[in-house]
Amino acid sequence: MHLLRARTFALVSWLFVGLALTATTAFSQTRELSSSGVLLDRIAAVVNDGVVLASQLDAQTDEIITRLRQQKTELPPRNVLRKQILERLIIEEVQMQRASRLGIEVSEEMLNGALEDVGKRNNIPFPDLPRALAQQGIDYRDYRDEIRKQMTLQMLRQRDVIARVNISPRELDQFMARQQNAPDQNSEYNISHILISVPVTASPEQIETREQRAREVYDKAKAGEDFAQLAVTYSESSTNIEGGSLGWRRGPQLPSIIADRIAQMKAGEVAEPIRTPSGFHIFRLNETRGGAGGEAVISQVHARHILLRTTELEDDQTIEQKLNGIRDRILNGGEDFAAIAAVTSQDPGSAADGGDLGWTGPGSFVPEFEKQIQGLGENEISKPFKTQYGWHIVQLLGRRDHDATEDRKTQQAYAQLREAKAEEETELWLRRLRDEAFVEYRM
Repeated sequence: MHLLRARTFALVSWLFVGLALTATTAFSQTRELSSSGVLLDRIAAVVNDGVVLASQLDAQTDEIITRLRQQKTELPPRNVLRKQILERLIIEEVQMQRASRLGIEVSEEMLNGALEDVGKRNNIPFPDLPRALAQQGIDYRDYRDEIRKQMTLQMLRQRDVIARVNISPRELDQFMARQQNAPDQNSEYNISHILISVPVTASPEQIETREQRAREVYDKAKAGEDFAQLAVTYSESSTNIEGGSLGWRRGPQLPSIIADRIAQMKAGEVAEPIRTPSGFHIFRLNETRGGAGGEAVISQVHARHILLRTTELEDDQTIEQKLNGIRDRILNGGEDFAAIAAVTSQDPGSAADGGDLGWTGPGSFVPEFEKQIQGLGENEISKPFKTQYGWHIVQLLGRRDHDATEDRKTQQAYAQLREAKAEEETELWLRRLRDEAFVEYRM
């Protein structure tokens, strides 16, 4: 695996795969002129109180063109491609500004852990990573900055989107009932996607125009035109520059709006446009392959936690001190963990249950959280620690080996439904951020 392609590395391991936002390295150049009057850089767009530089746009464009050529994808006109890339950079800048206002930061410890994972995936010891990157012409400092930025964007999405996605028991039951006609859970499907977006406040005439555009793109794809090029040219999804590729997904990981149809489609087939609140979606099934089933008996842990998040008024140090105080009240003051979690924890999925996370198997939590649980004895409470979700203390309540066949079906259905909602909400969230931003084009 080429390290330059590892920008999304472990981010896709717990997050919706299709919507991983890739961008080029941010540069710190300014518009200052040297004493000789040589222009160092230009502004491509003013975004609120920040800017997108022409150097960023040029570098991103060159990288995308190289990638598309390697994939043997026919290139759209350069001006069309640059417009798509500039919009992506603008949306990324808006997100980074919001993350800064909210005090979202990636600590050095979290960043080093992510880079260590990159090294492990490439069989490179962490101390040797700078040298390995240099051999590929990649500056280690720039690479760290890029990984930090991508982690920040994921943490922001977690806070603004994923944490607000809730699945009711009725929704889950109805979804599982539909699973009878769903794709095989152990099969994998390689799919691509085009989104023709519809503004939230669109008039009937605008909706009709966008629907007509979607139908025209669908007809082109149906007639055999290259789907990847159509995605680059027309799609308004965050995966447009990747040719609309959502990669390989198992049955439970497919977007729910297309899962039933995928089961009936053949490789190379394109589904008719599907209307959702974010717009019209066109999916193509590229390939299918069989998948192996997992073991039925797994090792599980039972844990509960308390989650607190930083705000503009409360930084990391303040939140850590609060959790240390809560931990002391439980250990030395005899207060009940569940009672405190119910009134203080900011995890909407577990607070009402006293922070109880239930019995969970491997891979249920992000690596930092699982590492803490693995190091605990029964009934032991961890010291405060930070993940992309916020600051936690966690208590291990027990361990067991469990036949998880039925549980896995429920968990897979829940994950699929949650991810589908998250993907749709992410597109709407990004559009709201973009619509609310002040943008002035300079190129």
